[in-house]
Amino acid sequence: MSTPLTLHRPSVASGRNAQALYRAATPEFSGWLEHTAAAGGCSRPIRLTGAIASVEMTTGRITGQLRTDELPDQALYKACGNRRESQCRDCAWVYAGEAYQVVRCGLTGGKGVPDSVARHPVVFATFTAPSFGAVHHRHVARHTCRSRPHCDCRPAPCRARGAAGTCQHGQPAACFARHDTDDPQLGQPLCLDCYDHEHQVVWNHFSGELWRRTKQAVERHLAALCRRRGMPFVQVVTGSGKVRRVPPVRVSHGKVAEMQRRAAVHFHVLLRLDGVDPDPNALVPPPAGITVDDLEAAVHAAARQIVVTTPPHPDRPHGWVVAWGEQVDVRRINAADGELTDGKVAAYLAKYATKATESTGRSFTRLTPATIDDYADPEGDHLARLIDACWHLGRPTGTACGATTAGDRQGSLDTESNAYARLRRWAHMLGFGGHFLTKARRYSVTFGLLRDTRATYRREENDEPLDTITVGTLTYSGSGWLTEGDALLLNTAASQRRESRRIGREELAHEAWLTEAAA
Repeated sequence: MSTPLTLHRPSVASGRNAQALYRAATPEFSGWLEHTAAAGGCSRPIRLTGAIASVEMTTGRITGQLRTDELPDQALYKACGNRRESQCRDCAWVYAGEAYQVVRCGLTGGKGVPDSVARHPVVFATFTAPSFGAVHHRHVARHTCRSRPHCDCRPAPCRARGAAGTCQHGQPAACFARHDTDDPQLGQPLCLDCYDHEHQVVWNHFSGELWRRTKQAVERHLAALCRRRGMPFVQVVTGSGKVRRVPPVRVSHGKVAEMQRRAAVHFHVLLRLDGVDPDPNALVPPPAGITVDDLEAAVHAAARQIVVTTPPHPDRPHGWVVAWGEQVDVRRINAADGELTDGKVAAYLAKYATKATESTGRSFTRLTPATIDDYADPEGDHLARLIDACWHLGRPTGTACGATTAGDRQGSLDTESNAYARLRRWAHMLGFGGHFLTKARRYSVTFGLLRDTRATYRREENDEPLDTITVGTLTYSGSGWLTEGDALLLNTAASQRRESRRIGREELAHEAWLTEAAA
């Protein structure tokens, strides 16, 4: 007589394979898998406990109620929603998809944006930081590779020209190496003592203000061009009821910040030329007298013209000069060469919207007085010196120096009198405290609209009444999956779903190409 097989719950030390086997063998496995599907690929989901109810919006009647102690694991799982790929691959994948739609709709229309925007002049500009010192770099004069991220072209010598010999600190002033794409020396200064780390973190910190003034300069340049060409200004009514005469063109933008290997931020920006209509909600094309050539010239002129002088600092009474570097690249979208299409640009920006400081080789969490000594070192490597510069320049100044307690010192960092105080808050981002994806209000749709649309679609797909809302009285009970085996099962299932969707999109694109070719 055979003995029936009995499964015993594995201990934490049993390993994730044993834990996954036990979970998959339980009778409620299918229900558990369906219940956790919404957060299945999340690395560290949020666990909530309590009750949720469906309520009719018109009458307030409760049509259904569910308590989390009736659910698998007695908890409701919610994805963390972290946009960083290094922190949560699945949530970053969702965010990148939403970012792609936000950027693409501003180029082609759709989801409430008129299709006519596809005929508006658009340029794709890249604004880089200036040099703060010589760094190791990889330069390929002419690419013959198929993929730039996996470039295998033979590069030129790193720094074979220029100053020979050594710098004032005794370090070589030239580098004759031909660096590979994964060479850890890329982005590192040739001499750490010659490199201006303080200027770089200040540039990162004020780069958002530099961009704001640059866009204003682009619009001023176009407005002056309209005056010279005799184009009539448009009368619009402001929100306060006043009538203003404004230029007949405006610029809408979508912008992504990217951290270079040397830990300096640069911006990839889509600038679209729009017209102005008395109806504030209308999105119209620009007048025929302003072309993409004018937009391109305006961007170059603004990049050369705009310079920001930062407020005084005890270490620099006259402040620092913040300006763009010499490499300002402006290219056209959907040109005859076909190199830059709206789809490629949208995918490019969406990819970098999920990045942070990973390109520098390290990723940090927010730093505090208790942890700063583990990362900042004025005599350390490149990143350690940048973090130390942030912490040193962001120290309390003026009246803040008289603070007696740690709480007083921390409170003084948030005062408006110290323009550099937030450098400490953003020391883990090497001084940059802006959003990695921003856009003008008129450029495209919002993330909130995309998420609301997706939620409505799911409710319709599940035949849920649209006149009801879900009300939850939930409390936080923890984060992360209960076992490593659960994480293994759910992350594998989520990876399969992602791959299935990718193959489906490719098949649809192939069918559309065949239909177009047959026509």
